[in-house]
Amino acid sequence: MRKNVLISGIAVISAVVLGACDSTAPMSGMDHRSSVPAPAPAGEHNADDVVFAQQMVPHHSQALDMAKLVPSRSTNPKVIDLASRIAKAQDPEIQQMRTWLTTWGAGSAMPGMTHEPMPGMMSGAELTKLEAAKGAEFDKMWLDMMIQHHQGAIDMAGTELSRGANADAKALARKIVDAQQAEITEMRGLRTQG
Repeated sequence: MRKNVLISGIAVISAVVLGACDSTAPMSGMDHRSSVPAPAPAGEHNADDVVFAQQMVPHHSQALDMAKLVPSRSTNPKVIDLASRIAKAQDPEIQQMRTWLTTWGAGSAMPGMTHEPMPGMMSGAELTKLEAAKGAEFDKMWLDMMIQHHQGAIDMAGTELSRGANADAKALARKIVDAQQAEITEMRGLRTQG
């Protein structure tokens, strides 16, 4: 009798131990995969992503304002075409970043932004001077300002690439770097032609 109880006890203990070692049988209160970090959700972001979007929206908006000046002030079809392409590229990016900010529960404006100008932004006086120009003088001024503006955007995108966490924001930053660097090269070429 004692032998049967001992054998039965060993069988029960063996069943419990073997069941606990089975990777398909979860242990109470534990997940056998808990040591493996879960992949980041697609919408994950950090403060640098928020700053990138909050700064890039007004930065792109100023580029749009500058592009809108071109058709009524320039006579150079290449400058007019470039301004049109800049507007077509940056307007959808503004909408995309505004959507992110809403999704992330972040405001569209950064506190203190007026005290710390973003790289490449034109002052009100510079824009007034640009608005007053026409023809070849306008083209030269516009190209110089837009080169500076684009370089600022590239710098901001570079910060996002090194510090951001959101995959979509980083992809947009890479796109901005590639597109605007190519446009800077194009603008420098136009600048030497004039």
